[in-house]
Amino acid sequence: MDPETLIPLEEYLSTSYDPDVEYVDGVLVERHIGDWPHSSVQSNILFALTARYRGVYAVPGLRSQTRSTRYRLPDVCVMLALPKTRYLLDAAFLAVEILSDDDRTSETLEKLEEYDRKGVAHIWLIDPRLGKMSIYSGGTLSEVRGDIIATSNPRLELTRDDIFRQ
Repeated sequence: MDPETLIPLEEYLSTSYDPDVEYVDGVLVERHIGDWPHSSVQSNILFALTARYRGVYAVPGLRSQTRSTRYRLPDVCVMLALPKTRYLLDAAFLAVEILSDDDRTSETLEKLEEYDRKGVAHIWLIDPRLGKMSIYSGGTLSEVRGDIIATSNPRLELTRDDIFRQ
C-alpha cells in the first residue's frame, strides 16, 4: 500500500463523510448500506429496541473504536448508558451488523471479531436476504434457529417478526 494514501486518525475523527466510512489502520473503508432490505431491517431493530426498552440507547452508525487504529460503524449500536465521549471508546453492550448483498464474509467476520475482542457483550449478525439471525461469540457464529434473538443481563429480545417485518 502506498503510504501517501493513509489518513491520520485525527483527520478521520474530525471529518464528516457522506456516506460515513470506517477507519482501518489508516485506510477509509466504505460500508455497504443504502438498499431497502438493509435499511428496513436496521429501522425495525432500532424502533423495536427503543420502543420496548427504556433506558437503553440504540443508535445507528456510531463511530466505535475497536482497536487504537480502528473505528467501526455498527449498523446498530446499543449502550446501557450514554457515552461520555463524542465517539464510542468503550465497548457497546450490543453491536448489530446487517448484511448487504455486497458484503464479503471475511471482512464481516473480521469486524465481528474486533467487536468481540473489544469486549462487546453481545454481537448479532442479521441477513435480510435469507431471513437469518446469528450470534457471534468467542470466534463462533451460531445461527438462531428459533424466533427470538436475545441478550442477557439485561435481557433484550427481538422476534423474527420484529426484525424482518415489511
